[in-house]
Amino acid sequence: MSGSAGFLMESTGTSLPEYQSPPLIEVVFGIQFKKLDKFLAPHVGLLWEKFREEYSTCRELPPIAPVVERFGGKGETEVEITEVPPLPRIWFERPDGTGIIQVQRDRFLHNWKTTGPTDEYPRYHSVSKRFLQYMEDFKDFVEESGLGELNLTQYDLTYVNHILRGEGWEDLADLGSIFPDFSREKQKDRFLPVFSDVNWQSTVDFPEKSGRLRIGIRSGNRQEDGFPLIRFELAARGVGTDKSKEGMRDWFDTAHEWIVRGFTDLTSKEIQEQIWRRTQ
Repeated sequence: MSGSAGFLMESTGTSLPEYQSPPLIEVVFGIQFKKLDKFLAPHVGLLWEKFREEYSTCRELPPIAPVVERFGGKGETEVEITEVPPLPRIWFERPDGTGIIQVQRDRFLHNWKTTGPTDEYPRYHSVSKRFLQYMEDFKDFVEESGLGELNLTQYDLTYVNHILRGEGWEDLADLGSIFPDFSREKQKDRFLPVFSDVNWQSTVDFPEKSGRLRIGIRSGNRQEDGFPLIRFELAARGVGTDKSKEGMRDWFDTAHEWIVRGFTDLTSKEIQEQIWRRTQ
């Protein structure tokens, strides 16, 4: 990474870790911007025509609340509230469910997700290229339709991993075998039994306050069959000083590096090599 946008950090210059069988199930790219008050329901249909050949399914969902990272005080998240009536969040979805474009008045996102055990992650550069192209298509639509311009307030990149029971752990007493920082000694005279649930969250600020990495580890069950799993989510949010297309690309590239290296930093070498088949 060039670091030319003046944010985050210079690249370490070394190759990122790679895994043949990562537990990754979803990647979400997104931008937030000042609310487009002129973006109305009829525009949704016109926009769909741009993506409909590939994203042929459409549905409505509740909008996502506008949340922007702030770094004053304790570094808490700031929620913006306006009086403009809400418009539903719209999903344009591929027939196989592996791709989703999400649009609302102040947000544009693209998801890649698995829908079955044979789906393979097409890798970051392929997914980011798609997102940037679709985002440019949306930007052009906004300008051509006289809806204003995208006043960017934040970028988002999220990686969601599902670590299934049997992949290095059997119960939550084994959490330390995956995440060495959370090891719990198993003396026979411990009073508390094995945890029945885990929900851990933390944050790491990027240099120059241009972003924040949010880390979440929680136990749960797979939606389709209830199979036990650990959800391990890494989400980078922020914005660089350079909001050009090149600056945006640099921000996402560096956020991706933080997510990949953060994933590697927090998980055990044994699980990386034996279960996820780390190659470098």
